[in-house]
Amino acid sequence: MREVRKGRGAASNRSGRYERHRHEAFDDGWGTIDEEPAPLGTEVRPDASRTVIARNASPDLGFDRSINVYRGCEHGCVYCYARPTHAFLGLSPGQDFESRIFAKHDAPAQLERELARPGYTCRMIAMGTNTDPYQPTERRLALTRGVLEVLERCEHPVGIVTKSALVVRDADILSRMARRRLATVSLSVTTLDRDLARTMEPRASTPAKRLEAMKALGAAGVPVGVMVAPIVPGLTDHEMEGILEAAHAAGAGRAGYVLLRLPREVRELFLEWLSVHAPNRAGRVVSLLQGMRDGALNDPHFDSRMTGKGPYAALLAARFARATQRLGLARRGPGLDTERFRPPSRDPAQLALL
Repeated sequence: MREVRKGRGAASNRSGRYERHRHEAFDDGWGTIDEEPAPLGTEVRPDASRTVIARNASPDLGFDRSINVYRGCEHGCVYCYARPTHAFLGLSPGQDFESRIFAKHDAPAQLERELARPGYTCRMIAMGTNTDPYQPTERRLALTRGVLEVLERCEHPVGIVTKSALVVRDADILSRMARRRLATVSLSVTTLDRDLARTMEPRASTPAKRLEAMKALGAAGVPVGVMVAPIVPGLTDHEMEGILEAAHAAGAGRAGYVLLRLPREVRELFLEWLSVHAPNRAGRVVSLLQGMRDGALNDPHFDSRMTGKGPYAALLAARFARATQRLGLARRGPGLDTERFRPPSRDPAQLALL
């Protein structure tokens, strides 16, 4: 059943795939099924994970480790490929994902312990790869800032991707790290249409605020990029050049893009969103996606899952290459320095020699 709520991206809260029972609303004759659902508040719960650095061996990612201090994301982006992970917690990938947030309150301390382990090899740590490190809850908890403070002390490089202008709050740390080639930031921009963004990613910063954040970070000396992500064919793909031009004008020096991905429950959630907010575009979006995914709506395979296949995918790639070449936007960011890394002392009482 649809439960469209103001300020939430998903239009329903269907049970996760591991639940023994599925719940559906039905009309009991009292008419309550047609009433507007009550506002859905956000609840933050502790995440008791024993590690904070996640590892991956994906050949189509530019990093092998990442940190996500939050599970779930209040931004509510309906297309978020991380939504299915909430099913592992016995919760819905729908509205639970954006209203039941798990926070790793000890993330800074845990990170310090992991960096101090013998044999740790320094490589860039990515933040914002699963859920946004600067989602609204961060304003109060400041866990991302705590992690950055640890990374700065240890001179450990970090790359951040976010949809939030809140990243500017940490410009002081990021600018100091950037001067030592230890930090880069990319702002993800899906659309420049404020109204479309409000329904598709309801609690993320507006597109204009993200562009302002690029300017502010650039003025602070932080290397800034733009991710045109995700590209929704038939809905936002016509904006690619406009987004790149706006980001370039805001000081972005590099760019990337990702085609819409619809793994597991995200598929039905996104189709449901289309039927509510863009019913006249739904057929076109589905047709184009299937043309780039071998007839399916999702492709989990390395190399093709980020960009798609077929003539339309090739056209998107060619448009992106031409626009970035014209604007002078590099595909890769500046190299980060891994030689400066200084592991924290495993004994807090031990003084450093230098």
